[in-house]
Amino acid sequence: MKTILIVGGYGYTGKLLAKHLLVRTEFNIIIAGRNLDKAQAFAAKLNDPRLTALRVDAADSNSLRLALQNVDLCLVAAPVTSLNPERVIRACLEANVDYLDVQYSTTKINLLNSLAAEIKQKNLCFVTEAGYHPGLPSALIRYAATKMDSVESAVTAGYLNMGGSLPYTDAVDELMEGFKDYQAQVYKNGAWTKPKSWDMRKFDFGSELGKRTCYSMFFEELRGLPEMYPSLKNTGFYISGSNFITDALITPIVMVGLKIAPKRSVRPLGKLMWWGMMNLSKPPYRVALKVEAKGKLNGEQVQVNARCEHEDGYELTAIPVVAFLMQYEKIRIPGLHLMGHLAEANQLFKDMQVMGVKFIEE
Repeated sequence: MKTILIVGGYGYTGKLLAKHLLVRTEFNIIIAGRNLDKAQAFAAKLNDPRLTALRVDAADSNSLRLALQNVDLCLVAAPVTSLNPERVIRACLEANVDYLDVQYSTTKINLLNSLAAEIKQKNLCFVTEAGYHPGLPSALIRYAATKMDSVESAVTAGYLNMGGSLPYTDAVDELMEGFKDYQAQVYKNGAWTKPKSWDMRKFDFGSELGKRTCYSMFFEELRGLPEMYPSLKNTGFYISGSNFITDALITPIVMVGLKIAPKRSVRPLGKLMWWGMMNLSKPPYRVALKVEAKGKLNGEQVQVNARCEHEDGYELTAIPVVAFLMQYEKIRIPGLHLMGHLAEANQLFKDMQVMGVKFIEE
């Protein structure tokens, strides 16, 4: 039986990953983190013989080396802000252990790309950019492409309204880190726009959520799509606003603050942003992602619109990862991959539905 080590296993996302993995797979799971008491308490709460706890300091190469013994895959659920990604990545390479992360980081992507040849040479499979976004946009585009003979346009949009009592976690710090390198390009008329050039358009998220103005945001998983689908002339990702005050006042303050004090401002600005999202947004609270695709089928012009949604943004981060791991042994290919590119898209969304994600094809 395969064994997965979850780094950050008692964190908010790590807990959800462990719970779903125990229900949907036969993997043995190791809950790993610096605080052994927290890891053991969570393992005891789930009370499953396939679950164990282990103290692992991701900043200590020796600690990682020992933890990765007899492990098949290292699942990094801890945000990039709380550990050194390079240390974990190199430890997996040295231990000949497959790797998957749910982190959003330009620095991490650049490091992995520099190690791609070594990863493949060692017959390892490293998967990055897993989760809701990045992760699902390219998978949703690939899903739409299976409904056509050729896809000409496929744009995705995300809706984030998580008002309520969701806790502030290190994942919000990671979001703030991502804003430092914010890029906004889209693929339009067969060419990428400039990295800082904004594009804005409206998307219809259904009768309950309605039409929303969304703003372009670039993810690395989008870059390879035109090569994957030569007929594709337009693609990109857009994110909707949260609420008027957060969009018009708080977000500009955050962007300016991160430029003025890029290190010291991450946590306070993150808390300001989270306060606006939690306290100023109105129901319905929902996280959604949709694709609007056009192409040809049997010589006729067709359109495919589909969306997935969930009430909890943390769940919509964990569930796609677990759905991916459910098919992992069948689709595993040595090398460096983005989750949205390697996953079998149709099966991914079927399994996500079983775990509580609403999927609508219009």
